[in-house]
Amino acid sequence: MEAQNLSFINLLSREVLILAVVLFVTLFVFDALHSHVPKNFPPGPFHLPFVGNMFQLDLKNPHLQFCKFAEKYGDIFSLRMGYSYLVVLNGLNAFKEAMVCQTDVFAGPAAFPIFEDLVNGHGIQLSNGDTWREQRKFALKTLRSFGVGQKSLEARTLEEIKYLHDSFKKENGQPFNPQTKINISVTNIICSIVFGERFDYNDPQSDIQEMHLLLDKFGHIMESIWVQLYNSFPKLMRHLPGPHNDISVTWKKLEDFTKKKIKQHRETWNPAEQRDFIDCFLLQMQKGPPNSSFDEQNLQCITLDLFLAGSETSTTALLWALMYMAAYPDIQEKVHDEIERVIGQQDPVMDDQINLPYTNAVVHEIQRKGCVALFTLTRETTRDTTVGKYFIPKGTKVLANLYSVLMDKSEWETPDEFNPEHFLDKSGKFVRKEAFLPFSGGKRNCMGEPLARMELFLFFTSLMQKFKFVVPDGVEISLDGIINVTHRPQPYKICAVLR
Repeated sequence: MEAQNLSFINLLSREVLILAVVLFVTLFVFDALHSHVPKNFPPGPFHLPFVGNMFQLDLKNPHLQFCKFAEKYGDIFSLRMGYSYLVVLNGLNAFKEAMVCQTDVFAGPAAFPIFEDLVNGHGIQLSNGDTWREQRKFALKTLRSFGVGQKSLEARTLEEIKYLHDSFKKENGQPFNPQTKINISVTNIICSIVFGERFDYNDPQSDIQEMHLLLDKFGHIMESIWVQLYNSFPKLMRHLPGPHNDISVTWKKLEDFTKKKIKQHRETWNPAEQRDFIDCFLLQMQKGPPNSSFDEQNLQCITLDLFLAGSETSTTALLWALMYMAAYPDIQEKVHDEIERVIGQQDPVMDDQINLPYTNAVVHEIQRKGCVALFTLTRETTRDTTVGKYFIPKGTKVLANLYSVLMDKSEWETPDEFNPEHFLDKSGKFVRKEAFLPFSGGKRNCMGEPLARMELFLFFTSLMQKFKFVVPDGVEISLDGIINVTHRPQPYKICAVLR
């Protein structure tokens, strides 16, 4: 009897083994059929069946890992993410050839399932075709009408900077974390344009504080492996529990914030008086044809787009600015001395840039070394094309590593060092660099660039004029960044000593 049982167990084991082998071969063949690589496609690291390179990625430092991949596989390489491929562009030459010289080809939608589920083609950053063209044109025109890129916004910005000065003064030169104060100050400028209001620094329960907390949570989830799995296997992940489900909840709360602001505007709206961006959009909704993209969903998404574009990048850049100035006191003193010599205690204006070459160079080096946006948004090619010697078919997802451009060894003399001389000639005159692309380039460049450039120069110059920033005694600030929506400094405390 025991022999019969043993024989049955052995037979069953062989059948299970055969079934497992057949299943593995079937899945392997299925995987191979669904991951066809066209001829002359960019090379890349070895990938596993089904999941590709997903679990090989360093999600804490993907920009650094991509640079290492580029050293081995070239400036144009590919990664397999689930059943699809992602082409990564590194360095200035690859970026220019694709994103600038073929801007129409590389301006397709960011077609990741997580984005499709969240915004469904609405807004500006994640839309495409007629909706993208119509909404981006309207947004840029409306922002200009409220002073973006023009002198009329300088006065409003300088007024907000004074509130920030007062907030810093209240710290009495003692160590504090400047993030919340800078967040509110910078955000108040875009909020005055979009919502027609500013928020109080001293109100911990304000809507704006909650918005930034939600954005932090959103960014943390977006950088996780759960979102990578979601984008690779959406049909499966939509039905599985996990942190990826929190992203839709967080996004819903962000949308609720904009819905509340839109509702408030409707209740007090006067079509004859346009107070802010929302009012202008409501008027366009009233005037536009029924099939236009001017609808409630686009208004909600574009409001969030503008909020992100007008607050997150500038806030992060200013956090890097204070950190670098505290870490390099000699550079900080040279900036202050130039400001004192050229404009004294007058409020800085954008016209002062040309007369403050060293200060302007430091502002640019902060953006280069801090690299607030590590990557472009992922896009799909709109038709078959070639970049370098490689063929990239229509519908391929493409990502540019902006960090690699800002750290390109062939473009910068000392890319790993914080060196304002990168932007100065031998006579001390400011020079622009082709590889300076912190806001990306081509048709899909950041539409908040004019606002961010003005904010960064005015905030930085004014703060350097009034304060000396010092590392607290016994503290060593880390110059390493973390990724959360943007590439930002690790949380730190600093002393703002009134000059």
